[in-house]
Amino acid sequence: MSTYVEPTQGDVGSQYAQLSRRVKQAGLLDRRHGYYVTRIAAVGGMLVATWTAFVLIGQSWWQLLTAVLLAALFTQVGFIGHDAGHRQIFRSRRANDLLGLFHANLAIGLSYGWWIDKHNRHHANPNTEGADPDIVVAPLAFSTGQAAGLRGLRAALVRVQGYLFLPLLTLEAMSLHLNSAQAVFRAKLRRRPTEIALLGTHVVLYLTAVFLVLSPLQGLVFIAVHQGLFGVYLGSAFAPNHKGMPILDADNQLDYLRRQVLTSRNVRGGWLVDTALGGLNYQIEHHLFPSMPRANLRRAQILVRRFCAENGVDYCETSLWRSWREVLRHLDSVGAGAARLT
Repeated sequence: MSTYVEPTQGDVGSQYAQLSRRVKQAGLLDRRHGYYVTRIAAVGGMLVATWTAFVLIGQSWWQLLTAVLLAALFTQVGFIGHDAGHRQIFRSRRANDLLGLFHANLAIGLSYGWWIDKHNRHHANPNTEGADPDIVVAPLAFSTGQAAGLRGLRAALVRVQGYLFLPLLTLEAMSLHLNSAQAVFRAKLRRRPTEIALLGTHVVLYLTAVFLVLSPLQGLVFIAVHQGLFGVYLGSAFAPNHKGMPILDADNQLDYLRRQVLTSRNVRGGWLVDTALGGLNYQIEHHLFPSMPRANLRRAQILVRRFCAENGVDYCETSLWRSWREVLRHLDSVGAGAARLT
């Protein structure tokens, strides 16, 4: 499993070194243990309370409302696993990994080790052809290069991918579950036996709870609603961050600062957007300083935005709705280009 290491001042250009010094002097890389204790307790408490309510409500179609709530809570649990993966919570790698395994594998059924490897490759080379796994998502195409040469069904889907994107997100959670299962049995993970045991425990507990409480038909519909909305929420949190931003050639010579800033998009909003998107709306700051605790990103934005203005680096920030419009417009543009090529 590869590990992405945040750049040091000596590893990157002087401009990033200057920004890094300002951020460190402001104390923005300091751990926020109180914040994470509160958040983990709140999300964990709501998750336990919701599963308890699920059991108490029993066999009822009202459980579809429980499925909606669980989809939101699973995503919030995923955000905590994401922060642990970036070592935002503890200084110790082991402590972060144990917390991440608990939240990812056991609580929501996703392989922590597989996701960390994939996500670190994305952070090292965001929106870069041939290096960023997040822009290789069949059946979609995110660049004209990916769309070129497509034929048959794949080409037909790309031509209308702007319309398909949101419906396809309903399959995102299932795709992540399948990739997780394949990874723990095929990939070389650091804690493979632990990952298998925790994933297996999640699957057994989840399916047992669903089909003990609900009828077979209700259980299947519950899983479809829960996992479908879980995927939509996850995709909605990650898609606005990079989709529709510049895609770099594999041999680009951009320095670390520009590679991270120019390929990322921030989403404006108050505490509600911060909570709903798990701090990922500060994507620029997160990419520049992956180990920065989520609670510090809002303050860091002031420094980063000012620094980018001082140094002539384009800094993209927009509303949530406009970010989605840009994502879908980009997908439409690539799809239209694919149509002209066929």
